[in-house]
Amino acid sequence: MNIKKLFIQFSIFLMLSTTSVFAKTQIEWWHAFGGRLGELLDEQVQKFNASQNNYEVIHTRKGNYSETLNAGIAAFRAKQQPHLLMVFEVGTATMMAAKGAIKPVYEVMAESGLGFNPDAYIPPVKGYYTTTDGKMLSLPYNSSTPVLWVNRDLMKKAGLDPNMSLATWSDVGMALDKAKSAGTSCGLTTAWQSWIHLENFSAYHNVAFASKANGFAGLDTSLSFNSALHVKHLEMMGNWAKEGKFFYAGRRNEGGANFRAGECMFFTESSAGYAGIKKEAQFDFEIRPLPYHAGTKAPQNTIIGGSSLWVMSGHSADEYKGVAAFINFLSGTDIQAKWHQDTGYLPITIAASEKTAADGFYNANPGTDIAGKQMMAKAPTDNSKGLRLGSFDQIRGIIDEELEAIWTGSKSAQVAMDSAVKRGDALLRRFEKANK
Repeated sequence: MNIKKLFIQFSIFLMLSTTSVFAKTQIEWWHAFGGRLGELLDEQVQKFNASQNNYEVIHTRKGNYSETLNAGIAAFRAKQQPHLLMVFEVGTATMMAAKGAIKPVYEVMAESGLGFNPDAYIPPVKGYYTTTDGKMLSLPYNSSTPVLWVNRDLMKKAGLDPNMSLATWSDVGMALDKAKSAGTSCGLTTAWQSWIHLENFSAYHNVAFASKANGFAGLDTSLSFNSALHVKHLEMMGNWAKEGKFFYAGRRNEGGANFRAGECMFFTESSAGYAGIKKEAQFDFEIRPLPYHAGTKAPQNTIIGGSSLWVMSGHSADEYKGVAAFINFLSGTDIQAKWHQDTGYLPITIAASEKTAADGFYNANPGTDIAGKQMMAKAPTDNSKGLRLGSFDQIRGIIDEELEAIWTGSKSAQVAMDSAVKRGDALLRRFEKANK
C-alpha cells in the first residue's frame, strides 16, 4: 500500500473516531406547540444546544395537548418513549397514576448533582406539580391563567367608554347590550370554555368543582360543577349566545383568530394569548382581570393552565444527565424572564418575576402583570388551588359537549351540567377502581 493511500485511510479513521468521541447525547422532547409559541420554543432549544457540547435536544410537535399526551402513552407501551413529554395540566393525575412510566423530576435532578430548589418556583405553580411533601414530579414549563382581552377600538365604535369598568359580569353584560344595539357582530368569544368558564370560574368564586379538594385529597372524588352559581353563569352565557352577543367558535382556541382579526370586542382567553395578539392585532388592545359575579365570594384567585414537562422512564443515566442539564437551563432566570415577556405565560420562578419588574417590562406593557396578580392575590383554598382529577381530558370532552348544548339552546344549563356531572363521575369511578 502506498503512503498516500495509507494517509487517506488513517485520516478517515481519525475523523470517524473523533466524531464518535465527541458525538452529543440526544434528548428527545415531544410537545404541542405550533405557531408563534413553537417558534419561541425552538429558540430556547437552539440556545441550549449552542450553550454546551455534550447534549442535543431534538424537539418534535405531536399535535395538540390531547394528541401529545396520547402519543406519549402509546410510545411508552411500544417502548419508544421520548425523554421529555409535554403534558397539559389536566393530565397530571393521569401521569401520576402511570406506574413505571415516569421518572420524577426531583429524582432526575438529585442524581444529576445539579443544584435544584423547588422553592424557587412561585407557589401556585409549584403546588400543582409537587407531592404533598414538596417533591416536584414534573417541571412547570408554560403556566398561564385566564384574563379578559379587550378590543378598545371596537368599544369606541360601539359608543362605549373603553375605560369603563369590566370588573363584573354585569358590567360586561351592559357593554354587550350596547355593542349589540350598535351593530357589533361579535361582542364576546372565548377560548378553552371548560377551563375558563367552569374550572377557573369555580376557583375565582371559591366554590368546589369537585369534592376532596378538587381531587387533591383522594381519588374517591365526585364532581360538583352543577351548583346554582355555576348554572347561573352558564345560563347567562347561553342567553347571550341566543341573543347574538356571545359567539362560540370552538372548544380550544378557535376564537383567538376572530379576536386577533379585530372582529370581537371581548375575549376570555389565557394570558398566553399575548404572544399571538401582540404579533397580529392591528387594533388597540388591553388586558383586564377576569370578570366575576358581584355578591359572591369572588374574586378569590384563578388557577393555572398550560403544561409541565414529564421525564419518561427507560433511558440511560447519561441521557438523564442531559435531561437534568436542560431542565436547569429552562429554569434559568434570564430564560424564564424572556419566556414570560415574549409569551404572556407566567414567570414560573420568583427570580424571573423580579427581573421582569426590574427590567421595567410591566411599566412598558401595561396589563401584563395582571395574570400573576390575579392568581396570587389570595392564599388558595381547597376550592382554588387547582384540579387533580383522573381521566380529566375525557371529562373535559363531556363538558364541552354539554356546554355546546347550552349554547345551541338544546338543553338548559341545569340539565346540561347535571348530565356532565353524572357522566364525568362514571369516569372518575372507573379511574379510581383502576388505580387503587
